[in-house]
Amino acid sequence: MLNISKVKIKETIPFSGAKSLVMTLPVKEAKKRIRILTTLVLIFFLVLFLPWTQNIRSKGYVTALRPDQRPQTIHSVIAGRIEKWYVNEGAFVTKGDTIVRISEIKDEYFDSLLLPRTQQQVDAKSQSARSYSGKVDALQGQIQALRRNNVLKVQQAENKLRMAELKVESDSIKYQQAQVNFEIGQKQLDRWEELYKEGLRSLTDLESRRLNFQDVQAKVIAAENAYLSSQNELISAQIELETVDNEFKDKLAKAESDMYSAMSAQFDAEATVSKLENQYSNYEARTGFRYILAPQNGFLARSIQVGIGETIKEGDPILNIVPAEASLAVEMYVAPVDLPLIKVGNRVRFIFDGWPAIVFSGWPQISNGTFGGVVVAIDQFAGPNNQYRVLVTEDPEEEPWPEMLRIGSGADGIALLNDVPVWYEIWRQLNGFPADYYTQEQKDQLAKEKK
Repeated sequence: MLNISKVKIKETIPFSGAKSLVMTLPVKEAKKRIRILTTLVLIFFLVLFLPWTQNIRSKGYVTALRPDQRPQTIHSVIAGRIEKWYVNEGAFVTKGDTIVRISEIKDEYFDSLLLPRTQQQVDAKSQSARSYSGKVDALQGQIQALRRNNVLKVQQAENKLRMAELKVESDSIKYQQAQVNFEIGQKQLDRWEELYKEGLRSLTDLESRRLNFQDVQAKVIAAENAYLSSQNELISAQIELETVDNEFKDKLAKAESDMYSAMSAQFDAEATVSKLENQYSNYEARTGFRYILAPQNGFLARSIQVGIGETIKEGDPILNIVPAEASLAVEMYVAPVDLPLIKVGNRVRFIFDGWPAIVFSGWPQISNGTFGGVVVAIDQFAGPNNQYRVLVTEDPEEEPWPEMLRIGSGADGIALLNDVPVWYEIWRQLNGFPADYYTQEQKDQLAKEKK
């Protein structure tokens, strides 16, 4: 009421029975407003000194801590055509369960007896290699026999050469003896002729002496002939010794050449055997790749290739699988300006999609519906979004994460930093200063070092 008129209604009309009207009268309103304003100022002043937990908000999603526990795509190792599906989408499979069977589409693998025939080729080449190995052994035995035989032949030729040398020496002595006898006979004949001329010897004695001299002369010629013959035998023995060595070298070279040829053929056969065995192993492994097996326990999420008779190439994805057991973690991203504030071991609060929560970001103690986590890894480089990835796992000291939490669920992360007064946080926000980089203990330590 404006109270413009000097006539007061309350003085003419009793208000004792109108309680609602009495409550509207401006009686003691100023005092009430002052008390309310004072109370609010006092409360605001007290709130300024309440502790406030600095934090960094970031969006992320649930993933697995280990790479082998994250959702993966099963690919086909070989090209083929889908023949049969053994499971449905969403089914649980254990490691080694058959998921899909495919057939070959390349003509070199159409043969239904490919493995047995390849094994026959391996066996045949193995027999060939063993045959060459036997030939090598035989030639090695032949070479050893040649060496032993050559030793005996060389000894025989050396003995023959020594006999020829001795015979030459013996015939040389006989020849010298015959020459001496010839000289003596010549002198005796000359003396007999002088005696005959002097008449002291008869012609018969002279002729007898001449006959004896001719016999001596014949012996000289025979001795010389025998000596020359023994020299020829010596030369023949030397030639024979050289011939034995040359023949041995020729036979040895031929045998070694045959042996090396057999060894080369053996090595070629063994190389072919290894190649065929490798090919057989590849065929055998390829036969196993016709069945797509589950790599681990999990649930089939989505089939990428569908239908019967559809052809696929090498490396084409077939379906997705989600591991059944995984150590969950949250993958969140922070801006480069906030990266220095995040350390391994920092605590983080999460609000998971589907789980209601009442959150006071500055007072995590009175928040409800949030779950705790611990930073375990920080990327050393920024991702495509120019932010750094941070992995956070479940905090073992707090309430466990929900059992129904699934990989891919959204998560709103609140990384908890230092505890500061509310007035300090307001002042920091108004001035655009970053959050505190150090804990209070570190600040105290730095202050001590400065002193």
